[in-house]
Amino acid sequence: MSSNPMDEQIAKQSQLCRDLSDEVGRVLVGQDTMVSRLIIGLLTGGHVLLEGMPGLAKTLTVHSLANAISTGFSRIQFTPDMLPADVIGTQVFNPKDATYSIKKGPIFSNLILADEINRAPAKVQAALLEAMQERQGTIGGETYKLDEPFLVLATQNPIEQEGTYPLPEAQIDRFMMKVHVDYPSREDELKIVDRMASGQPIPEVKPVCAPAEILEARTVVDKIWVDDKVRDYLVDVVRATRNPSECGVPNLDSMLDTGASPRASISLMKAAKAHAFLQGRSYVTPHDVKSVAPDILRHRIILTYEAEAEGKEPDIIIRTILDNVPVP
Repeated sequence: MSSNPMDEQIAKQSQLCRDLSDEVGRVLVGQDTMVSRLIIGLLTGGHVLLEGMPGLAKTLTVHSLANAISTGFSRIQFTPDMLPADVIGTQVFNPKDATYSIKKGPIFSNLILADEINRAPAKVQAALLEAMQERQGTIGGETYKLDEPFLVLATQNPIEQEGTYPLPEAQIDRFMMKVHVDYPSREDELKIVDRMASGQPIPEVKPVCAPAEILEARTVVDKIWVDDKVRDYLVDVVRATRNPSECGVPNLDSMLDTGASPRASISLMKAAKAHAFLQGRSYVTPHDVKSVAPDILRHRIILTYEAEAEGKEPDIIIRTILDNVPVP
């Protein structure tokens, strides 16, 4: 088995991702799921939205990950008074020779931390859409390509409604994954207190890989094999968010207002391949699909008023779907 060139490639490249995770772990305690999902985003070129209460190290994690890759990093702190030019850039008039020059905004980097993205008005969020989908930005009628790897890693706080603008469906659908960041366990919290309250400086994260290595790992992830039965299962899971009863999931039709689009199927396929890659495998299993499905689907389904009145949440619906769609 080890003589298979693909397996050797995966062993070499997935070690790179483990090094990345270990380096971030020098600063971060716990939150392994958040780190692994960010690495899946890197391996697939998919943008990630981190949602959690303030103080759960979302910003620190993204910053540490950027430092562990010797690549461009830019942080955009979203506020209610922002303009699209604050993200994309603008034309600057030079009175000396009566010409305009282009001043590129912070979006023209590799890893973009969009901090508290739901605090900016809709027109600023819309300025991100072109960059996230087309990998380009337009300033004064001129279009400029963004460098690869390009990844938007956004954070938002779920409870602070004061001064927040909900992300529109078109914007939120551009995120490959929405990751719930939870409170740490008691053991992890004790370690955090010991490390952060000791007065010792936080360890410095050193670069352990280059952008070219990330792009090389992406080509390996693309080659990971998906059996037809697993592909069919994956598509059925996404289709069950639209027509549950057709896909063998009872009692959900009245709960779902809008299901996930084919973009979710594409994202689920890519994320399942990356998950298999991180496990050191050259093929995707149904377990890979189940592991990443909640992060891919939770922000793409809209529940009916009836479901919300019953206290249902997208994660409960997704769990029901995964429990009922027949596994190959």
